[in-house]
Amino acid sequence: MLLASGALIVGIILLVFSADKFVDGAAVTAKHFGLPPLLIGMLVIGFGSSVPEMIISGLSAIQGNPSLALGNALGSNITNIALILGVTAIISPIVVGSTVLRRELPLLMLVTAFTALLFYYDGELDRIDGVLLILMFLLVMGWTIYAGLKTKSDHFGEMVEQELRDTIPIKQAVMYLVFGLIVLVISSRIMVWGGVEIATRLGISDLIIGLTIVAIGTSLPELASCISAVRKNEHDLALGNVIGSNIFNTSIVIGIAGTISPTMLEPDILTRDVPVLIILTMVLFMACYGFRTNGPGRINRWEGILLVFGYVGYNIVLALTVAS
Repeated sequence: MLLASGALIVGIILLVFSADKFVDGAAVTAKHFGLPPLLIGMLVIGFGSSVPEMIISGLSAIQGNPSLALGNALGSNITNIALILGVTAIISPIVVGSTVLRRELPLLMLVTAFTALLFYYDGELDRIDGVLLILMFLLVMGWTIYAGLKTKSDHFGEMVEQELRDTIPIKQAVMYLVFGLIVLVISSRIMVWGGVEIATRLGISDLIIGLTIVAIGTSLPELASCISAVRKNEHDLALGNVIGSNIFNTSIVIGIAGTISPTMLEPDILTRDVPVLIILTMVLFMACYGFRTNGPGRINRWEGILLVFGYVGYNIVLALTVAS
């Protein structure tokens, strides 16, 4: 048990470190090869920050722990909205100034609704569902690239360009990219082993471990980047990171898990976790579209506090589930 706990802690530390290096290296490499700053922000930074979830979910599915993979994907999305955006908004209210992000939000709603529909249709995640989710991801990626190339200028793209002005040399970026990916795989294997071992020893389901410890661990890179962004008054970068990550998790991360290891869904996923994710996604959508005012959407401090309290309440429910 002590070894498993240590492995989990070490895995999380290595994962956070390697994910940061991987995203930095990928962003600079993409800039070197001429990818527009807007697309770097939408694809490389937003989706790249979800590589830990993808690797952990894939490894979990390969090792016969699909519930851990699902818990990681769903838990990361819940953590991203409720905890990460909540804490970020408490530090500095998030103002949505980018028209691109306002286009991405309906996509997040669509992908979340599509995934929920597949879940509720037959109560399982089979290979057909997995393939459909991967296809959904590819369609979203294609539309994102098309829309990004059509958009000449945007506040979000300008902030990404500013971030990339004083960056590392290309050789160092490639080293970060390769090194980060290798350590990501190693740290993910350590985390999966530690999480499964703890769950087995304590008699807790893989799903609960995935929704809590593993989800928080894989979401720490997003938390660090969001706090860094709002401290620089780059609110759209913080929000874009979460939107891109959640689209990625809900489509290709779950899709890969279902394709590798089809599974019947635990009842709690349908009655507890998916409804919570849907509600949080709708709250994010309404807050960012600014329906309360005529100006841009924003997540205020008191809304951030409510999101964090909601996250705490959700975890209390999870704890009560374990206790019963």
